[in-house]
Amino acid sequence: MDEEYYLDYNYSYEYLHETNVCEMGDYFTFNIYLTAVLYTLVFLLSLLGNTLVLWILFKYEKLTSLTNIFIMNLCISDLVFSCMLPFWVVDQSFGWIFGEFLCKASNTVFSIGYYSGVFFLTLMTILRYLFVVNPLSTLRSQTQCCGVLVSLAVWTVSILIVVPEVIHTTVQEDLEEHMFCDYADGNWKKMDIYVRNVLFLISFGVIVFCYFKILIILLRARSRRKHKTVKLILIIVVAFFLCWAPYNILSFLTTFPPPTCQYAKDSSLAFHISRKIAFSHCCLNPVLYVFVGVKFKKHLAQLCSLCLHRSNGQASSPRTCYEGKFQHEGASFY
Repeated sequence: MDEEYYLDYNYSYEYLHETNVCEMGDYFTFNIYLTAVLYTLVFLLSLLGNTLVLWILFKYEKLTSLTNIFIMNLCISDLVFSCMLPFWVVDQSFGWIFGEFLCKASNTVFSIGYYSGVFFLTLMTILRYLFVVNPLSTLRSQTQCCGVLVSLAVWTVSILIVVPEVIHTTVQEDLEEHMFCDYADGNWKKMDIYVRNVLFLISFGVIVFCYFKILIILLRARSRRKHKTVKLILIIVVAFFLCWAPYNILSFLTTFPPPTCQYAKDSSLAFHISRKIAFSHCCLNPVLYVFVGVKFKKHLAQLCSLCLHRSNGQASSPRTCYEGKFQHEGASFY
């Protein structure tokens, strides 16, 4: 490979650092503004959506079922993930200005949010599969303590996975004297990408297997309500795949030196687009996993009605007129 075509893919989570002769033109100037607008919007939507889900969970639902506990943790994962987006907005525009400690902390928290989200999504899929395959499963009677222990295990595993990131990420300076936060050793960066891809493939394989089995069972039941569930399941699987698969594939490809300058430009553009799509998934989860739920819509209507009553200065609460409708509607509002 000719030296003049080499493009150094020394990227952090938010941007690539092109440091050789392969010029990217005006693209990165445009990318700065696009990143700032998109990530700010995603951050605000995720904050609003996931906070609303948590509020309704605590206000109207009992956190005694495994499903509700996993939904709560999934919302927390998305919030943890999205709360790091403002750092990448600043990083994209001005370089890394937050110092060594926040370099390690932000990347670590960001990765913990990603891994825990994937794990909780996989657990929710397995749980739904077990409920459909065996409706009388003893899992329905599992206590809140069981859900808490499983959740703690997931967060612990997520933290352990990112320990190398805590140790090996640091603030560095590129050839143009711009500061960036990344792995000091390229081999550890490659290892991080490989681990992320392997876990993604395993999780996605489990999700596809479970939903394939669920679809077979539900399609046998000639129920209009269950066919709606089939559509929801397909949306969940397709959305998860479309958001994260391109990013993980392209991040894997960045571990190989580009053969030509044009290839470097094209792959860099594709990588940036795929990353923005993937990072936007944290604000889609409330819509895909909860907002389409019948009970959640009723809870949301109840909450809006309560707010309207309070804004009109009425002392009576509409809650009592809904309680009877919800107390026998199942263990969760998923």
